[in-house]
Amino acid sequence: MLDAVGFASAIFHRGVRHVRLPTTVLAQDDSGVGVKNAINAFGTKNLLGTFAPPFAVINDSAFLDALPARDKRGGMAEAVKVALIRDAEFFAWIEREVDALARFEPNVMDPMISRCARLHMRQIMHGGDPFEQGSARPLDFGHWAAHKLESLTRHELRHGEAVAIGIALDTRYSVLAGLLLPGEDTRVANVLTRLGFTLWNDAFDFRNNRRQRRVLEGLAEFQEHLGGELTITLLAAIGKGVEVHHIDPDLVEQSIRWLQTRTK
Repeated sequence: MLDAVGFASAIFHRGVRHVRLPTTVLAQDDSGVGVKNAINAFGTKNLLGTFAPPFAVINDSAFLDALPARDKRGGMAEAVKVALIRDAEFFAWIEREVDALARFEPNVMDPMISRCARLHMRQIMHGGDPFEQGSARPLDFGHWAAHKLESLTRHELRHGEAVAIGIALDTRYSVLAGLLLPGEDTRVANVLTRLGFTLWNDAFDFRNNRRQRRVLEGLAEFQEHLGGELTITLLAAIGKGVEVHHIDPDLVEQSIRWLQTRTK
């Protein structure tokens, strides 16, 4: 809803001011405080859209009281994501409070949303590329696979759920690629699982006519979205993202099998 209205506001009379009142955890800690507006079209996620910062964003935690558990949980994936690439102390806090977060206790949900939103805004303001003119999207850690899994499941898998899987996948890949210390992948996966996420989806097994996993198509689609060379954010440490320009399909395969083994 926020994306659709933001897109309409951006193209009406060459842009009118819009105020966002996000009503989900995902919107309050991530998309609602961003500058992007887009809608899915022709089978492609976020194909039509604009960059148009909102005039104001009002986060009211009272909206969250009416949410089903699934929607409360979904937005937590974005908090884990931004903590992993930008704030090791925040990830440690999530790790300590994981059980209270899994129960959706307001005394931890509110600070989680606030801190996550502030980290996203800091990246937009000070990251040097708020309108994504380059080929890097550091806030999209875990998203190349997530976007493809969403489309493969015809959006039965929601965005936050897909991001949780993508985070676990890319964290494991980071270990296999020698970027991240062994054991950190298990640590991250355990946090996501304790939050209530399932880190496997049968869409991983969807294959094309050459028997290749269709999820790997997400790499080309991710690159195509911006043009230029492939740029994927991985982890050099908890709280420190690193950009790479090549992904080894064999290591992705090993990472997928690791997820499957952990889940089944």
